[in-house]
Amino acid sequence: MLAKVLRLRLPARSRFLSAALFLSLTVVSARAQTSVPPNQVSHFRDTSVLVPPPGVKVAIIEWEDLECPACAHAFPFVHMAVDHYKIPLIRRDFHLPGHIWSLEASIYARYLQDKVSPDIATEYRREVFASQFKIASKDDLNRFTQDFFTQHGKQLPFVIDPTGELAREVNADRELGEKLGLTETPTIVVVTPKAWIQVKDVSDLYQAIDQAKAMVAKAPAAHRAAAKKKK
Repeated sequence: MLAKVLRLRLPARSRFLSAALFLSLTVVSARAQTSVPPNQVSHFRDTSVLVPPPGVKVAIIEWEDLECPACAHAFPFVHMAVDHYKIPLIRRDFHLPGHIWSLEASIYARYLQDKVSPDIATEYRREVFASQFKIASKDDLNRFTQDFFTQHGKQLPFVIDPTGELAREVNADRELGEKLGLTETPTIVVVTPKAWIQVKDVSDLYQAIDQAKAMVAKAPAAHRAAAKKKK
């Protein structure tokens, strides 16, 4: 019906572009989309960003804000799941409006990740989350970060991001979240090459990963069965 209306009302070039758009949206929506608990999938715009790295069967993607109490609550659950299942975590920064120091905290974390050690960067995030109640301003954050660097035998640079490279990386994460249509943090999604499961309650994260792993395991069997029918 849609194709018929397009043919009647649009010129040839517009019909071609509209049909291409329709097909692309169909392909995107063909990927299995669900949530735990069920029937709570957010109204995302562009889910093309919800894919694992090449060659990875199951991964977790999380957008977090270092000033967000719910993110602090989710942090240990996510990292226990990553350790338990030995799957990648794709962490994205998404600083929320009104949070006065979360952007700077993300830049400090990105400096540690890129220039020092990913493990120390993760520890910094862990300690920031645990210390949110003590950080009320950018000055508080700077003092906290100076103490963290000293405790870990590192020198905090006088200018943390002289070229703006780290800020661009953090903002690139936010832009991906905006492309998705993200409205809250944490936003946690378990992804496979053919499906994704949004985790609305972090206590259900293991259940989501088990479902994703079952989907991945079932796919080759379904493919073999389809191949046999063709013979």
